[in-house]
Amino acid sequence: MLTDIHPKLPMRNKAITKAFYINMLDFQEFGSSDFNGYLMLKKDSIQIHFFEFKELDPKENYGQVYIRVDNIDDFYRSLLDKETSIHPNGHLEIKPWKQKEFSILDPDNNLLTFGQSL
Repeated sequence: MLTDIHPKLPMRNKAITKAFYINMLDFQEFGSSDFNGYLMLKKDSIQIHFFEFKELDPKENYGQVYIRVDNIDDFYRSLLDKETSIHPNGHLEIKPWKQKEFSILDPDNNLLTFGQSL
């Protein structure tokens, strides 16, 4: 039986990725070991894992994760307060599929879409 999922996204620089997720999105490092070329981060009940891909061209990266949230308005506002860049086509709005969503890009061009059911 399936119980959970932890997406794995590419990163070019572990320190930059770690700083972005911790400082801009309030994630925490997960696990007790610092693995070379691998990073595990968590926030609330989700985890995102990252693998090192130094040759990654961000313009050719199509990594995407859809993250469901509670109280999306407060979360969106908290990111704006931290001056987190919102995707130009991903500002907070109600979508035709009855989700309130917004999107951001991380330093490696991984698309993070946050959504809440209406």
